[in-house]
Amino acid sequence: MSRRLEGKNAVVTGSSRGIGRAIALALALEGAKVVVNGSGTGPQGPGTDLESLNDVVNEIESKGGTATASCGSVADFAYAGRLVRTCVDCYGRIDILVNCAGVADVGTILDVPLEAWHRAIDIHLNGTFNCCRHAVPLMAQQKSGRIINTGSHAFLGQYGGNAYPAAKGGIISLTKAMAVDLKGSGITCNAFCPGAKTRLSTGADYQERIRTLHAKGALTKESMEIALNPPDAAYLAPLVVYLASDESAHIDGQVFSASGGYIGLFLEPSEVMLGYKDPETQGLWTLDEIAKCMPAK
Repeated sequence: MSRRLEGKNAVVTGSSRGIGRAIALALALEGAKVVVNGSGTGPQGPGTDLESLNDVVNEIESKGGTATASCGSVADFAYAGRLVRTCVDCYGRIDILVNCAGVADVGTILDVPLEAWHRAIDIHLNGTFNCCRHAVPLMAQQKSGRIINTGSHAFLGQYGGNAYPAAKGGIISLTKAMAVDLKGSGITCNAFCPGAKTRLSTGADYQERIRTLHAKGALTKESMEIALNPPDAAYLAPLVVYLASDESAHIDGQVFSASGGYIGLFLEPSEVMLGYKDPETQGLWTLDEIAKCMPAK
């Protein structure tokens, strides 16, 4: 390893397993001291997430790194503050914040339970905001910092569900807005859309959803095959490490993708004029005029 992050301190939310875990390990191997976080309740019930967190800490320490575990939900604004403070109290400051905490989507607009909607928004979008809101003022005081938020290709609306795509789209918009807010501060804010095998991208329900979307024409055969056979999360961690490094100071407000050996960049969406009328001389649009401007079937 190049130890590019020597002397840096990081918080990685949702790092008890999956993508967050892979990122926490990669940051530590590059020299960063890491606070790893989990909600406290894993797939097998209360306490299992804490066990997984301790496993991550032990693995990092066995490889010569430094890590601390913090258990709690980033959806809780007060806890998010304590999480960030843990990094400062243990290591002196916070240089890197990687927001990875998340939950799976449940249902469609036809049947999604209200509680499931709120849970996904609270953990993904509000959790990202909560941690950023506490970390950014500290980074601003030191005039440096790296924030990397986790989006998803789901924000394009192609992978089904409602709350998950909505939350991920919100995270991407928040990332871009924060980059504008923080321009010139020494803090950068970027996002990435991962493709990796995790507990959210495996199982019978997930596979059925992907195959159903392909049958509806929402996913190509190639996209379906990739979604059904995602690569290991370790492959995307180097991109996040780079975005956390000093070398990425010129990269801000961008949305990347990473899966296996692939790294991509989402270009800015562009607006295309469909038509124009001078409002002062030509008046309101008629519905027939609008119909003529619309894309062909």
